[in-house]
Amino acid sequence: MLREFPPPPRAAEFSELIKKKVQEAKAAGGTRETVRVDWNEQQAHVEVIDLPLSGLYLNPGTHRIRAQRSHNADSDEALDKDPWYQDSQDYLTFLLRASPTDPNLHDLDFDKLKESLEQFGQNDPGLVTHQGVLVNGNTRAVALRDLGVQTMRVGVLPEWFTWGDINAVELSLQLRMDHRRDYTYINRLLAMEEQASLGRTPEQIAKDFRIQVKTYHQERWILSTIKELIDRSKSGGGVALRLVDWEGAQERLKELHRLYVKLESVDRDQAEILKEWRLAAILLNFSKTDVRHIDEEFLKEDYLAHTLPDPLRTEASGAEGEDAVSIPGLGLTVPGASSAVSEARKLNDQLLRAAAAVRSQGGSLKDSDKGEGQAVLDDAKKAFDEAIEAAGRSARLRKRKQLAPARLAEASASIDQCVMDLVQARTSRSLDEEAFDEAVLKLRSSLRKLAQQAGRGLPTPGDGVAWLLRAASSEEPQ
Repeated sequence: MLREFPPPPRAAEFSELIKKKVQEAKAAGGTRETVRVDWNEQQAHVEVIDLPLSGLYLNPGTHRIRAQRSHNADSDEALDKDPWYQDSQDYLTFLLRASPTDPNLHDLDFDKLKESLEQFGQNDPGLVTHQGVLVNGNTRAVALRDLGVQTMRVGVLPEWFTWGDINAVELSLQLRMDHRRDYTYINRLLAMEEQASLGRTPEQIAKDFRIQVKTYHQERWILSTIKELIDRSKSGGGVALRLVDWEGAQERLKELHRLYVKLESVDRDQAEILKEWRLAAILLNFSKTDVRHIDEEFLKEDYLAHTLPDPLRTEASGAEGEDAVSIPGLGLTVPGASSAVSEARKLNDQLLRAAAAVRSQGGSLKDSDKGEGQAVLDDAKKAFDEAIEAAGRSARLRKRKQLAPARLAEASASIDQCVMDLVQARTSRSLDEEAFDEAVLKLRSSLRKLAQQAGRGLPTPGDGVAWLLRAASSEEPQ
């Protein structure tokens, strides 16, 4: 996960320039500007100097846009091969200007940053290695270049810093309470994964990220699920979904995890089916409130089976369950997934591959292939929309059916509380008898109205309603 990058071009020459400027700053006397650096529970204050922007390199390992790098597979591959090549640096520049959730769009926050820099200048220094690689301040560097600024104030990290130290510094800066711009959701997940690969415990990572340990495990489950979906989206055309495709799905993915954990211990197959269907709905960009309708009742009523078009239904059905799975080294086998789980996975796999084709940025796929993928997504979107709408209507009906009994239960609880309040008031001789009598009369009136409605259309009322009708009838004025 953690990668060591080779030195950039002219690294030795730039290192000499940095050493010279640091020495000049120290020799100048007076109050010198420094910046605090935290890494691996260590701390130091480093010198701040001005360096030419033209000589600084954007950091290819920055957590800021790690997920967004997957936006263009060809550019990402070139960036891995030579991070200092001009095209690679241009790709980093493009991503730092782009919207984190959709790199095809320009980021309005970047424009706000540029306006602030133009109006007020650079308030805080960035951080740079001795070889001229920016550790903190990559986005500011791009904005300053856009404004035509020639130099940038940066703190200089110690010459002996490794790439492990550099990543630790960047992560520490991001996780300070005073940070100004959060990592995107997927980039936070990747940063946690990187920390785990370094051998840090869940407790240590959770503490650094200021979350509970159970939340850390939830985040790791979500990232693992996303990576599995990306693998499943691969097709013969060589395209696949990207990490950036799941930006913006944070709350829906967290709700999915909570539902899955709740159901898994009771019915694993039910949990797996609802997981596949919810992931498909998230992929189709349904809202959080819509996705919530895909629950146990949705599965029980099989709403989706009534709305899926034949091509999707044919693709998703016909499985008799996966074969038993052998456990290497133990000579044991466990049952494969049930037929219903296999069907849900097949449907989702078809949607994943279609989405990968539609969202691919390279030229490896024909327009006809993308058109076919879009048609699959459109059909699935319509089917899920109709199924979710039907489930929503049913949920609203169930809620209306339960509303009157629920309100009556609340009224009973209030009356029980009133009994205790009445005893205490009489004990302390503080009861307002006139007010209490007036309230009882209002209760009688309300019970009569309730009896009138409860008795309509019930030829054989239950014991509760029968009592209510008798009580209201005996209290009718003569």
